[in-house]
Amino acid sequence: MAAITRLPLHHHRHAFPIIGPSPPLSKLPIPPSFFRNFYATPIRKFSLTPLLCSVPDQSLQSSSEAGSRSIVGDLLDYLNESWTQFHATAEAKRQLIAAGFQLLNENEEWDLRPGGRYLFTRNMSSLVAFAIGEKYSVGNGFHVIAAHTDSPCLKLKPKSAASKSGFLMVNVQTYGSGLWHTWFDRDLSVAGRVIVKASDGSFLHKLVKVKRPLLRVPTLAIHLDRTVNKDGFKPNLETHLIPLLAIKLEESSSEVKEKSAPLSSRAAHHPLLMQVLSDELHCGIDDIMSIELNVCDTQPSCLGGGNDEFIFSGRLDNLASSYCALRALIDSCQSTGDLSSEHAIRMVALFDNEEVGSDSVQGAGAPTMFQAMRRIISCLVHKYVGEGAFERAIRQSFLVSADMAHGVHPNFMDKHEEHHRPELQKGLVIKHNANQRYATSGITAFLFKEVGRIHNLPTQEFVVRNDMGCGSTIGPILASRVGIRTVDCGIAQLSMHSVREICGKEDIDIAYKHFKAFYQTFSSVDRKLNVD
Repeated sequence: MAAITRLPLHHHRHAFPIIGPSPPLSKLPIPPSFFRNFYATPIRKFSLTPLLCSVPDQSLQSSSEAGSRSIVGDLLDYLNESWTQFHATAEAKRQLIAAGFQLLNENEEWDLRPGGRYLFTRNMSSLVAFAIGEKYSVGNGFHVIAAHTDSPCLKLKPKSAASKSGFLMVNVQTYGSGLWHTWFDRDLSVAGRVIVKASDGSFLHKLVKVKRPLLRVPTLAIHLDRTVNKDGFKPNLETHLIPLLAIKLEESSSEVKEKSAPLSSRAAHHPLLMQVLSDELHCGIDDIMSIELNVCDTQPSCLGGGNDEFIFSGRLDNLASSYCALRALIDSCQSTGDLSSEHAIRMVALFDNEEVGSDSVQGAGAPTMFQAMRRIISCLVHKYVGEGAFERAIRQSFLVSADMAHGVHPNFMDKHEEHHRPELQKGLVIKHNANQRYATSGITAFLFKEVGRIHNLPTQEFVVRNDMGCGSTIGPILASRVGIRTVDCGIAQLSMHSVREICGKEDIDIAYKHFKAFYQTFSSVDRKLNVD
C-alpha cells in the first residue's frame, strides 16, 4: 500500500479580493433587542482552515511540466472558487491572463497576430480563449474544446422575501434538472453578482460569495411523514423547497409604517439578506442596485474514498471538463516554441445555460464562437483575395464537446446497456447516439481515440439503452450551426445533478492529458485521413 500523507489544500485564489468574510450586522435598521438576542446565541462560523485530504505522496502537485504532474489539486481549488458560473468564468479569465493571454473586448476592434494568445468573456458567464499557431495560413482550421460553466441549482426569485410561521424565508426558482431532494438539510449560502452604485454615479459589476452557512431547507421529520420511506420523498418544488434565512423578529411601529410605504426595488429582498451582501461588498445597502444570486452548498470540494481515489464536489458537471480544457490550452502553449510549428488555431469555449437548453446570448445556441472565428480570420487574411476563407476553415476544424458522462452505478447496473458501462478511473467516455442526441460519428470518434492511442490514454464507449431516453449536450447544437466535425466525450461520474457529485481522481488527469494531446497532435493525425 502506498504511503499516505495529509496535504493541505489552500484555497487562496480570489479573482475579486474585495470580497471578505461578513463583519457583524451592525448597520441593519432593526430594534436594539435584535442584537441582544442575536448575540446571545453563538453563531456557527464557516471553517476557513485549510482542507486536509488524504492523498498519495506528491499526487496533487501542480502541473508545470508536460503532463507529468497531477492537476487534481488545482481542480479542487477551481471548484472551491467557482460557486457560480460567474465565478467560474472570472477565475478562468484570471488564470488565462496570468498565463499571458491578452484580454479582448467584443465591442472593440481586434488586432491579432500569429503566435498570439487571446480571450474574451460575454456576460461574465461564458468565455472564449484561443492561441494562433505561428504557421497559420488562411483556410486552416480551429481545434476547439467546448464545455459549460453552469450547473443545476436554486436561484433567488426577483422578489425573494417571504415569511412563514415566524421564519424569514427566501423564495427560489429551480434552474435545470437537479436532484432537488439532495438540497434538503444542506448548509447553504448565496453567491453571484450584484450591480453597485459608485460614489461618482457610475455602476459597478461585482461578484459576491457569502462563505458561511446562511440558508437551509429542512426536511419534515419522519414522525410527521410516516410513509416517506415507503412512498418516497416527493417534495413540492414551489412550497417545500424554500430555504430558511432567520427567525422573524417582532416589528416595531416604525417598521410597520415603513412597510405600508411604497416598496423600493431593494425591499423585494429581506433587509437582513441585503445587509449581509452589503457587508461582504463593503458598500451601503442603498448602493446595491440589482442582484443575481444562486443558492450554493458551502461544503468544500475534496478527495474521498479509502484510497482517496474519488473527488467529492458539487458542480463537477461541468466544471471538471471546463477546467481540464482550460488547463490543456494554457499548458499546450505556455512555453516559447509551443506554437512555432502549429498551423491551426487552438480554442476553448465555455458557455452558460447548457442545463436549460443553451438558447441565450451567453449560451452555445448563440453565435458567439463562430462570430469569434470569423473575426479571427478577418484579422489574419491580410492581402488574401481568395474566396471562402471561413467556410474552408470550418471544414478543417474539429470540435470536442466535453460534458460529464454517466458512469455505471454499482447499485443500478441495469440502467446501462450491458456492453457500454463506463467505469470511473478508466479514461474519457466517447458518447454515441444513432438519433444524434450526441454529435459523435464513426470518423470523429476514430480521430479522437487515435489521439489518445498515440499517447497511451484509455477511452471508453457509451450508448444509452433503447428503452431509455438519451440526454444531449452542446455538441449537436454547435455541430449543426455551421457543419463543424464534432465528437462528444466526458469524464465518467456518479450522482450527476446532485448537490454533491462523484468522479474518479485519475480521470481528471487522463482528461487533461487527452485534451492537451488533442491540441498538440490533432493536426498530424487529421492529415492522415481523407474522407471526402
